Amino acid sequence: MMQKIEKVLGVFLASLLALMVLDVTWQILTRFLPMQPSSYTEELARYLLVWIGLLGGAYAYRKKSHLGIDLLTNALHGAKRKALQVFVVLVCFAFAAAAMVYGGAKLMLLTFELEQYSAALNIPMGYVYSVLPLSGLLICLFSVDHLIELVSSDQEFPAEFDSEMHPYTDDIAEASDSVAGQKENQKQSAAVEA
Repeated sequence: MMQKIEKVLGVFLASLLALMVLDVTWQILTRFLPMQPSSYTEELARYLLVWIGLLGGAYAYRKKSHLGIDLLTNALHGAKRKALQVFVVLVCFAFAAAAMVYGGAKLMLLTFELEQYSAALNIPMGYVYSVLPLSGLLICLFSVDHLIELVSSDQEFPAEFDSEMHPYTDDIAEASDSVAGQKENQKQSAAVEA
């Protein structure tokens, strides 16, 4: 079920991005060709960027691709690490539920109630703001899935940016070790010469 939602969300985001590229290309063409500059393209690009940003945030949360400070998580092991990861997922769920779903739904309903329309496209702003509760619901859904995965598993989950998950960090560590070794050799040869 979650994989289907993730796949549909990915395709939808790719479609929005393609639409935004076409929209901005059309805006540039109408600005420089001897035509009437398009009046709606800038507003459409702005709203598409908002939708891509918020839904992309939910997609990145599902893929565990958000940046995170993992200093404390890397220092912990076993039950303490799992407890911290569960706490982080619960905080993400609480924020998404309170700020995005509840607050976003109130904002969306208020703009529908006030009959607020966009300037160029003349669409109800409630449709534009509907991305807030939608992406919040997706983050809540993905949080529940992450929580079930954490609680039901007996294995220790690595921190999101461990070298086991990103092997390129091992090369960095090896390079820094070799530089430190070269400096040590230079110090020893300097001491011998003195």
